[in-house]
Amino acid sequence: MADKTILVVGTYDTKDDELLYMADRIRAQGGGVLTMDVSVLGDPSQPTDISKHDVAEAGGSSIAAAIAAGDENTAMQIMARGAAAQAAKLWAEGRFDGVVVLGGSMGTDLALDLCSALPLGVPKYIVSTVAFSTLIPAERLPADIQMILWAGGLYGLNSVCKSSLSQAAGAVLGAARAVEAPDRSKPLIGMTSLGKSALRYMVYLKPELEARGYEVAVFHATGMGGRAFESLAAQGAFAAVFDFCTQELGNHTHGSDVTAGSDRLTNAGRAGIPQLVSTGCYDLVDLAGWRGIPEKWTDLPSHAHNRLITSVVLDAEGVRAVARAHGRALAEARGETVLLLPLGGCGEWDRPGADLHNPEGLAAFCEEMRVSCPANVRLEEIDAHINDEAFATRALEIFDGWRVRGLA
Repeated sequence: MADKTILVVGTYDTKDDELLYMADRIRAQGGGVLTMDVSVLGDPSQPTDISKHDVAEAGGSSIAAAIAAGDENTAMQIMARGAAAQAAKLWAEGRFDGVVVLGGSMGTDLALDLCSALPLGVPKYIVSTVAFSTLIPAERLPADIQMILWAGGLYGLNSVCKSSLSQAAGAVLGAARAVEAPDRSKPLIGMTSLGKSALRYMVYLKPELEARGYEVAVFHATGMGGRAFESLAAQGAFAAVFDFCTQELGNHTHGSDVTAGSDRLTNAGRAGIPQLVSTGCYDLVDLAGWRGIPEKWTDLPSHAHNRLITSVVLDAEGVRAVARAHGRALAEARGETVLLLPLGGCGEWDRPGADLHNPEGLAAFCEEMRVSCPANVRLEEIDAHINDEAFATRALEIFDGWRVRGLA
């Protein structure tokens, strides 16, 4: 008897050979298989466990309507809605332990919706012709998605694509066997930061919060870390958040590819999660270092963190735009929200004497933040640097007040 069952999803009318190959590889390793067909026009060589008609119906439509639409994008969106709904239902029923989805750009579009419908801890693998591509926006990526390039397999099986397909089959089954699901016995605190060379408050806060009975997850705010944070916040996974590094919002505001998506700094608020927010490294825009600095910023100070990331220091108007973006995002908050504004600076590199000291930018940012802070948010100015113990101590005092009130 199979110990773990994998949901194998794809268009079984055109990718039948590839999907059946993956299913065979899973079975050969002792796993079970549940199949879902998301094709529209054709039929698989053998019936699947969840038919395309089941999928379309779950998407609030039908295969006939999808065909009648006369547009492949409209049809696939019907199937994407249905596939996501079916996957969530099957997971809730305990029908599978991990999922692998195969597709080109069309199938990948659907796969991202399906995987987003599943909670953190469910092994999610996508075999895609556009894996890791800039075609995929950050906000479409679930927190724990895994992808592998479907190399050389656009038309039929061969030894090249079998390498990718067999790896995916083994990976998803292995993950289903090895995964340790998140432990919900302790309330979870979500915190954002950068490495200790830039931001250090977590060094003080994490043990203090753990001593109070909380689990603390610190997310590296370099694009995908913020995406994972936002994804979990949208699922209501956090008891409270200490979102102290919002630099990704500035990145997105100024068009950097190092983005966590357009919904950065919104999902905890929309979910009503109590949030402590600050503005770590607000004045820096991270860029892909290998691309060089765009001409519009060549006259600004910069810091090459490594070969992957270069940070540009924004001018006064640039940081004002970041402050306004904070105000717009926080205006959506439905829960208790406090914005802590450290008047002494917001990153280790901006201290007096440091390479990126920027007193004019800090003054401009604080001025604009006072104006832009929405009425639903309490703005508290702290006469300290964000890395000073006084900042972390005040954050903890506010949080303890929430605990007394039963908010966290």
